[in-house]
Amino acid sequence: MNQEEKSRRRMLQGSMLAAGAAVGGWVFPALAQGERLVPFTDVPDTFQYRPVQPNTTHWQDTREISNFITPNDDFYLVQHYGQPEVDNDSWHLKVTGMVDNEMELSLADLMSDETIEQVVGFECGGNSQRLFHGLIGNAHWQGVPLARILEQADIQSGAKEVVFFGADTSTEEIRGREVEKAFARSLSILDAMRPENLLAFAMNGRPLPHYHGKPLRLIVPGWYGVANVKWLTQIHVQNTRYMGRFMGRDYVTLKREEVGGVERWVENSVTTMNLKSSIVRVTENAGEYKVMGFVLNDGTPLQSVEVKVDDGSWQLAELDSQNTRYSWKLFTFNWDNPSPGEHTLVSRVTDVNGNVQATPEELPEKVSYWEDFGQFPRTVSI
Repeated sequence: MNQEEKSRRRMLQGSMLAAGAAVGGWVFPALAQGERLVPFTDVPDTFQYRPVQPNTTHWQDTREISNFITPNDDFYLVQHYGQPEVDNDSWHLKVTGMVDNEMELSLADLMSDETIEQVVGFECGGNSQRLFHGLIGNAHWQGVPLARILEQADIQSGAKEVVFFGADTSTEEIRGREVEKAFARSLSILDAMRPENLLAFAMNGRPLPHYHGKPLRLIVPGWYGVANVKWLTQIHVQNTRYMGRFMGRDYVTLKREEVGGVERWVENSVTTMNLKSSIVRVTENAGEYKVMGFVLNDGTPLQSVEVKVDDGSWQLAELDSQNTRYSWKLFTFNWDNPSPGEHTLVSRVTDVNGNVQATPEELPEKVSYWEDFGQFPRTVSI
């Protein structure tokens, strides 16, 4: 493919992304004339949704989702070492370590390669009921496949992990000594070579915004947001396990599990998203009620999403036709003739392997707050 054809393809892909970002969702449209939000009675009056601001956490008001694609300014934000300013012209991505061809790539180098796009939704590993699952977003991403860059670098035999370093750094005290550390996460060679992994330089048809890791970030579909390293500067291949803070000490679950017939407390890094659904919106229009929500998981196809009202039976919800493998999966349920008074609503999702979203009682005993994926009852008053 010549350079002119590559440029033309990028322009077409950018147009597709921009068009996709402008299309409203079938399930979560803006409120129609006469339609109103039915307030959740489980949301305290003091609960607030923080606006997008420099170096702060931002979460969505999930009741107000109005598009299948999350606008760049409303996609959730979490950062641990601030939001570094990076100059696109002087920025380079280094590929180092156990490779035969170490590389240093500019943004122009990456953009001149054949690019791909896909819709990927994810949540923070700390997204939870206490934030009404607002640490979430769903976007069109464009970039180059990670596997292609690793193939060009030619990984050596014996390599075990690929480490991704961001430009965001901070001084930490570790065992009495202050050291400068960069935010970093790692993937096994097998996980890193998945064809869907993306080095993204565009989000919803625009250059990657500063808050979201410009000029380049990693996108690992099906994984919690912590894996999607922002402000990416270096990819390093090594033959040992990477044990930085955000792999070995933070974003680590601590759960009581049975290990070979013995009950033990087990630590695991936060990696692939657990099977999860949540009801986030109830509306009423001329006496007709709709219940709406989202599903996130690791990309395993779904079998069904169901909704239960009070102590009734589980009833099928309808999935949005725009849903894709790694997007969030939106759903809606027509709630017929609810009686006046207080009601409890809850959803559950089942995948094609028969895995069912757990109830809170079925979840393992856990010390850490990471990975909150149990069924989430909501209450409303009619």
